[in-house]
Amino acid sequence: MIQHIAIIMDGNRRWAKERHLPTLIGHAKGYERIEKIVAHADKLGIKYITFWAFSTENWKRNKEEVAYLLNLFRKVLKGNMLKKMLQNNGKLQVLGDVTAFPDDIQKEINRVLQDSKHNTGITINIALNYGGRMEIINAVKNIISNKIKRTDITESVISQYLYTNSLPDPDLIIRTGGEQRLSGYLPWQSIYSELYFTDEYWPDFGEESFDKALQEYAHRERRFGK
Repeated sequence: MIQHIAIIMDGNRRWAKERHLPTLIGHAKGYERIEKIVAHADKLGIKYITFWAFSTENWKRNKEEVAYLLNLFRKVLKGNMLKKMLQNNGKLQVLGDVTAFPDDIQKEINRVLQDSKHNTGITINIALNYGGRMEIINAVKNIISNKIKRTDITESVISQYLYTNSLPDPDLIIRTGGEQRLSGYLPWQSIYSELYFTDEYWPDFGEESFDKALQEYAHRERRFGK
């Protein structure tokens, strides 16, 4: 049974450009798509779903786009979309170093995390200021600071120091937008994940597209190196 699906939401800007819209509109449309995919995944009995919303590299984009994305986060954190998901018993978790965000965004993130921590429905993981290498570097630093003996360091110990320490590894990683790489997404956790790439842009990725990815996954044989 598939438990955990992770998604790289790619193609928002190209979606807008092809429609002769401001590229920033693509991000807004992309975030609107999250609610439907979460609701559909929940209906299918999927326990965990992870979205890469903002990478450590995204700070390098132009100031207007970064500012727009930060304001979009503010809107989502306070908006009806997230409130509805939590009212439906969804639990929010954040993967990444949120200390880089403005104080008001950090405050809202902490509020939502507290509000949903006892929920028992689908766990919605949002990767914010997330980079796979940085995640591993931070894990190593924390292992050192906690004075874990070298002989005691195992895969299990390292996993406990990752952002995903309470989560199973993703069974399936979906990337929209036509690119066929993970770009540093969950490098430790994805070693046995099945990968699904689609040319469809994220704002167009609906329930039928999600089901198609699951159908493809169902035909894969997962041997885990055996």
